Amino acid sequence: MIITLTLNPSLDRTLEVDALAQGAVLRAASVHLDPGGKGVNVARALLANGVASRAVMPCGGAEGEQLILLLDEEQVPAVTVPIAARTRSNVTLVEADGTVTKINEPGAPLTIAEFHAVAAAVLSRATHADWVVLCGSLPPGVPVEAYAGFTAQLAAAGIRVAVDTSGPALLSAVAAGPDLVKPNREELAEAVGAPLRDLHDVIDAARSLRALGAGAVLASLGAEGALLVDEDGVLLARGTAVEARSTVGAGDAMLAGFLAGGAGGEKALIEAVAWGGAAVSLPGSRMPGPGDISREGIELTHEPRARPARGVLSAADFADY
Repeated sequence: MIITLTLNPSLDRTLEVDALAQGAVLRAASVHLDPGGKGVNVARALLANGVASRAVMPCGGAEGEQLILLLDEEQVPAVTVPIAARTRSNVTLVEADGTVTKINEPGAPLTIAEFHAVAAAVLSRATHADWVVLCGSLPPGVPVEAYAGFTAQLAAAGIRVAVDTSGPALLSAVAAGPDLVKPNREELAEAVGAPLRDLHDVIDAARSLRALGAGAVLASLGAEGALLVDEDGVLLARGTAVEARSTVGAGDAMLAGFLAGGAGGEKALIEAVAWGGAAVSLPGSRMPGPGDISREGIELTHEPRARPARGVLSAADFADY
């Protein structure tokens, strides 16, 4: 069983348009409404592929009721904690060339009592969990150390923890020693406070997070694939190019695939790239099922050779397995 926590869930509305034009009246070619939030998406992806999961989240207002209905329609086991404020709604605009524009609301503020109720819901259900996945941004009113606190309590109980967040919340959580963190390239650059010009920089940044306390770092790199840095070294996986329909939730599907694949080593990284690539090819924030996922053409490479003098890393700087 994998438990996911989403402190800032959402209703995700995705509109596909030919092209954005500021000030113009646009007509959407299609509209998709999905339950949203990183942890919600991880649970949806796992369940779509037969992996037991349960999503925990606060919900409020008419939007929260609609979110619960959508989760019920997808048969996602959810533990929802009622709150006074309304659940946020996010809008994603996807252009015909694959460009994605996201407009995210800040989210529903949580009172101290509401936060404690969510924490109790997670901790009471984590007793027999294989993993607890702490995901997404923190809503107003929640301290930046929230994920660090969860990580420390769960680790003390012998429960493995994965964290997918950004900014100060990520750095705070890393210091508490999670088993896994999953930043994307931009979040990783923000965490180390430096631009990541090439894959050597990405590897160095991932190693920095490990030095700060993370057990393993799974970095999603978009079209470049995914990078895993752990106690066994460095693995890079690249998939074949796919026609991008929507990138929303692709990183969440990648994390779900990694956990479903065993959460370490070659098989897990192949699953991560396969699930993430499949999500990109689907509309809205739909999560891939077995029929959507292909592992063909995924290439694994390992520890890069010495940094080139020009500072640019190419495929030739990796040795194939």
